[in-house]
Amino acid sequence: MEFLTVTQQGAVVTVTLNRPETRNAFNDEVIIELTQAFTELGARSDVRAIVLAANGTAFCAGADLNWMRRMAGFSRDENLADAGKLAEMLRVIYECPKPTIARIQGDAIAGGMGLVAACDIAVSVDTANFCLSEVKLGLIPATISPYVIRAMGARAAHRYFFTAERFSAAEAQRIGFVHEVVSAEKLDIRVEELCKALCSASPDAVRACKALVLDVAQREIDDALIARTVEQIADIRSSAQGKEGVQSFLEKRKPNWLG
Repeated sequence: MEFLTVTQQGAVVTVTLNRPETRNAFNDEVIIELTQAFTELGARSDVRAIVLAANGTAFCAGADLNWMRRMAGFSRDENLADAGKLAEMLRVIYECPKPTIARIQGDAIAGGMGLVAACDIAVSVDTANFCLSEVKLGLIPATISPYVIRAMGARAAHRYFFTAERFSAAEAQRIGFVHEVVSAEKLDIRVEELCKALCSASPDAVRACKALVLDVAQREIDDALIARTVEQIADIRSSAQGKEGVQSFLEKRKPNWLG
């Protein structure tokens, strides 16, 4: 794969975002590779746990600027198709039959928070920051919302969806978005401990437990919900303020609603 590295140690496979020069921002190609990787790994009998990691200073900075430039000129139908691929990637990670761990070594912004939320377990370095920045661009975090709201809860989503504030790893843990916060030198140690715990349990029981949680937890993330979030992001991207927000960001100027 061009933008991911996939390594295996025993029954644990680590999928690493490998675009440090873009702060591991994703584009349509990264989305395809992540979808393929988690689909294939989820079906392999020799895999007991999957770690989603990243190289560089950031875990994932959200959408790639060049991808955003292309999307800025998309029609609503093109936005629907584009958002549908992102939605499918998130669902594949969320529903992967194998337990997944997000190893967060740096900032997770916008869509990067969607990747974290789609994983079963999240462990963050204490220096990481988090942000749902979409409203600053005239957009909404629609496609990632089913996963992020499940992870942080509706009450926290009311605040951080609306304000686009950056918040610390400690705050992310307080609101339940990440499970543990550790120092940089302890990050790999803690992830390894969790992988050992996952690998020591019954594979069939772990698989059944994951299916149980997905079945029981609140509303099912079904085709209707996915389709609605895809429509919402396509609508907002195609709107006047959505286009203005993205264009002003790309042009490094204030959006017109700031005067």
